[in-house]
This record gives sequence, structure tokens and C-alpha cells, in this order.
Amino acid sequence: MYNLLTPNISSYELIDSGNYEKLERFGDFILARPEPQAVWDKSLSDEIWQRKASAIFKKTKGRDQLSPEERGEWHNVKKMPEKWYIDYVQGNSKLKFKLSLSSFKHVGIFPEQAANWKFIEEKLTQMKTGDSPIQQTPKVLNLFAYTGGASLISKANGADITHVDSVKQVISWSRENMEASGLADIRWVIEDALKFVKREVKRGRKYNGIILDPPAYGRGPDGEKWILEEGLNELLKNCLELLDENYHFFILNLYSMGFSAVIAETIIRQNYANIQNPEMGELVLQDSFNKKLPLGVFYRFSSI
Repeated sequence: MYNLLTPNISSYELIDSGNYEKLERFGDFILARPEPQAVWDKSLSDEIWQRKASAIFKKTKGRDQLSPEERGEWHNVKKMPEKWYIDYVQGNSKLKFKLSLSSFKHVGIFPEQAANWKFIEEKLTQMKTGDSPIQQTPKVLNLFAYTGGASLISKANGADITHVDSVKQVISWSRENMEASGLADIRWVIEDALKFVKREVKRGRKYNGIILDPPAYGRGPDGEKWILEEGLNELLKNCLELLDENYHFFILNLYSMGFSAVIAETIIRQNYANIQNPEMGELVLQDSFNKKLPLGVFYRFSSI
């Protein structure tokens, strides 16, 4: 089944999109940022965008071979704080995320991922309260974990979570989010994701949930190169070996304009026989003019 998943976060709003930009509200502040998939026209005038935006991101440098991000600068139309917080409330999860303006246009949260956060909460709840509940604490692995949205959701819903990212500063940001959310005891790992999962396979480790959100390009802490089309097949084969046979969920996100959910489905089906309840499709945000902005594809499945 091919689905379009559109999350709903009260502290976030996609106001408008078009002309390769998006206008978004994060809590009390409205930001204008580049968005390569917004190929249509804006619904609001440039004058209204300028008036509404607290800060506007302008590109200053192109991309290099191993950086998918567009560097630039934020122009503060209105005074912006160095950091601010937004709330996320969903089911049993009541979290806080620290946001800040970065030179790569990111602010610390990908709101479209809330569709997967809801899925994680549902699956962990079912593991604990279903017809045949899991007897131990569910173990979840979050790879390319960024500022930890999926890690916080997992922890808030009773999981033992291992959070892996190659950037020390991002791990520190994740820790701040954990503390602001009143959580503790997430296992932090600063390492190349492929190296980590290979070692876990050798150790015979098993996880009840695995979440992957690999970038198109990247580097590990020791300069390891990550190129999505070259590394994805090997990474997935190792990750699938780590899945618990009886109680599990698996989420793969891909944000690369050259990749479809069918690619993810094909690799996973070739390497994992016990696929139950599969779903694939796109993560979508809808602006206030009902334009749908695609922000990545996903493939996921679960034993429950």
C-alpha cells in the first residue's frame, strides 16, 4: 500500500510553499527557508513573506562533493533568540525540542518525521499491551539519529534506546532535548553507522525496533565517506540481521530526490523474509493553501 503521511504538530505550521521556498512557523517564530521540491508558485506575495518572517535563510555557497547541505546565512528580519523551544504532544509523549538557526538552514527538527514518531509510539505500546506482550524492555536502535526525535519518543514509551550519530555537536543537542523533556538514560554513540551495525551483528545483538534516516552524503567521525547509493544495500543487510524475529518494527526514511520507496522495498524484501504489515509512501506536509510538499519517502513494517 502506498501512503501519503501528513503529520499534525500543534507547535508547527507550514504556512506557504513555492518558488523553491517554504514559510514555516516553529512555535512563536516564522522562518523562510529554501526547499528544492517546492517547484510551484507561492500563494502569498513576497511582500507578505517578508513581513511575516522572523528570519530568512539566504544561500551563500553551493554544495561540495560530500555535503548535501546548502550553506548560507540567516537574515534576521525581527530579533531572533539564540535558541527557543517547542512542545510536541502525542499520546503518552510530551516532549520539548530546542531549536536554533544553523548555517545549513536546519533548525533542529524535521516536523514531517512526526508521522513516524506516532508509528513508533503505537508499536511500542502494542509490544507491551498486545495479546502476547514482550517480556523484556524493548530495545530500539536509532541510526543517523540527528537531534533525537525518534530517540525521545522511544524512551518516553519505555524503550531502551541506542542513539547513533557521527557528529558530536548533534549528540550534545540531542542530550539537551532529552533533559528538557524530563527523560534520562539514552545510550549515546558517536560513530559511523555502518561500522556500528557491523560490530553489533558480530556481537549477536538484537533490537526490537530499528530506525534509519540516512543522508544522501556524509562523513563519519574519523572521516569515513557515506554515499547513499553506494552504502545503502550493505547497511540494510546488516540492520535486518539485528532485528528480533518475534517482536519488531523497522523504519527506513530516504530524503534524496533520486530515490523512491520502491528501491527501499526491493532491498528489504530481498534480504528479509519475515515482512509483516508493510507500508511505503511519502512523508508530506500540507500548507495552508492545501499544497502538498513531499519531504522524503519511507518504507516500514512491523510484526504487530
